[in-house]
Amino acid sequence: MKEALQTIIESLVVETDKIQINEVQGEKSIVYEVKVADKDMGRIIGKEGRIAKAIRVICKSIGAKEHKKVTVEFID
Repeated sequence: MKEALQTIIESLVVETDKIQINEVQGEKSIVYEVKVADKDMGRIIGKEGRIAKAIRVICKSIGAKEHKKVTVEFID
């Protein structure tokens, strides 16, 4: 699932070398902390947060297959 998130974010940002994804595993949950370059943060969030919401929906649906609750946080 981390690879899918990485692929999505790489296709959206300009500075792909500054992408950092930290995975925090819980018993029934996974938290992904995503950090990108400051100027790419707007590309990830999108207008009114639509792109960020879409990324979260995709990750939650992938996690549902594995019976895990998935949360994606975008960190400045």
